[in-house]
Amino acid sequence: MKSQFRHVALIGKYHAQGSRSALEEIAHFLGKQGCEVAIEKDTASNTGLSQFPTLDAAGIGAHCDLALVVGGDGTMLGIGRLLAQFGVPLVGINQGRLGFITDIAFEDYQDTLKPMLRGEYEEERRWMMQAKVMRDGLCVFSATAMNDVVVNRGATAGMVELRVEVDGHFVANQRADGLIIASPTGSTAYALSAGGPLLHPSIGGWVLVPIAPHTLSNRPIVLSDAGEITIEMVAGRDASANFDMQSLASLLHGDRITVRRSEHQMRFLHPKGWSYFDTLRKKLHWNEGVA
Repeated sequence: MKSQFRHVALIGKYHAQGSRSALEEIAHFLGKQGCEVAIEKDTASNTGLSQFPTLDAAGIGAHCDLALVVGGDGTMLGIGRLLAQFGVPLVGINQGRLGFITDIAFEDYQDTLKPMLRGEYEEERRWMMQAKVMRDGLCVFSATAMNDVVVNRGATAGMVELRVEVDGHFVANQRADGLIIASPTGSTAYALSAGGPLLHPSIGGWVLVPIAPHTLSNRPIVLSDAGEITIEMVAGRDASANFDMQSLASLLHGDRITVRRSEHQMRFLHPKGWSYFDTLRKKLHWNEGVA
């Protein structure tokens, strides 16, 4: 049966050992399934894969009906943020360490992808976050994030003091090493390490997690993603705001970081029978040692 996807873009974690051979192998496999294959521009230039057409993110959005990401969650997040505005669905083949959203093992990709390419898959959509850094009423930095927006203290400085508002309502001033606003996708990342809860991806919410708070009663809180969260930099030195840990803005006193739900979603395709709980059990090593 012919592939449902006519034009497939390949995106790779090109700094990883063996990335070129893996991408080349997958590209030839896709060709045998009847797909036209293009390599994402940066992937091609860093791996030397010159025998295939190359496209940038806008080109993939305009011409491709599937993006196949070979790498880890960071690779998926990087290209996913660029492609979300075009509605291109994403499939992840894991060559990273954890792989919460790149959920197909490399050794299984042929058996797993064949039915998916024929249309046998489950689709999942996840909202992204839109963040801005406002200074004296002007936007000095903006970014989208899929995992989290993190306000961190400087490397050598003490705690920061942050004023937190939700939909314009004052919540609290927090003194801590920082503060994380995480989506359900990001709840398994930095927020989990900082003591936050796991949020199922179907939940329309965010989790607000303090990092090493001065007051131990400052606990993680789950909020609706329909509103706006604002964090004002009250005190502290050398603080910064990170967006998926892939872009960064330095902060000054009085800066306000606003976070609201993006108008775009990432589209993930999973194999038939995929379960979020299977992923948690595998990646977090639940049930190990159980007879």
